Amino acid sequence: MLARWNLSLRTRPSRALAQGGRRTTLSKDQMALPKDVKFVTFDCYGTLIDWETGVFDAFQKEADRDGFTIDRDALIPRFIEVQREIQRGSYELYAEVLRRTAVRVAGELGWELEPSRSNFLPNSVPAWPPFRETNAQLERFAKKYEVGILSNIDDKLLGATRRHLRVDFDLVVTAQQVRSYKPDPAHFKECARRIGSTRKNWVHIASGYPTDVAPCIQMKTPVIWVNRHGEEPEGKKPDADVRTFRDAGKRLKAA
Repeated sequence: MLARWNLSLRTRPSRALAQGGRRTTLSKDQMALPKDVKFVTFDCYGTLIDWETGVFDAFQKEADRDGFTIDRDALIPRFIEVQREIQRGSYELYAEVLRRTAVRVAGELGWELEPSRSNFLPNSVPAWPPFRETNAQLERFAKKYEVGILSNIDDKLLGATRRHLRVDFDLVVTAQQVRSYKPDPAHFKECARRIGSTRKNWVHIASGYPTDVAPCIQMKTPVIWVNRHGEEPEGKKPDADVRTFRDAGKRLKAA
């Protein structure tokens, strides 16, 4: 779900090269985007919702009670790594993943957070904001295609997030429904099962390389990487690499 940092990703020498929907050349490992797209799915957090700001604000608000200052640059990568480790274990609701992640990350940052206070993090999810471009671009997609969400979250928390989004989705697949977390392919397999023959006209859009892009490439599902931080994958390249959600819309003629 929450995607930005990955130790296998390195920062590009110049982010200016990643600006806009630049023209790319397909490598032998890449598939062309379908010409007749009918169904477009999105990861939610990191693609539609600015989870980094949401998590940082929640941590800092709770830490203020103890007079502790959170370093955002230290928080975000540790949050992702700890969360990913927890998600690799036996399935549990994302709210519990957040509680466990909060306690461990706080300790690593030098903030002694009592486990009884860890609910501040799942309670903050309804306040995590959408990116400025999200709703306008979602509406453009929804006018042209069927749309869906594939997200590493539970149904209740996603329901709270959807209040920020102005479109109705034709399909929703959550971690709770498939009882696993991406990059496990269960979300994508369930989506393919539900949309049936339309899968050949399906494109996924996501900001998380390890959680979404890599499994799509493995399954040969066309994918557009919303590469907000100008990262370079060590593995295979996606079908398209763009800087913003609106740039993804341009690639699918829905901007």
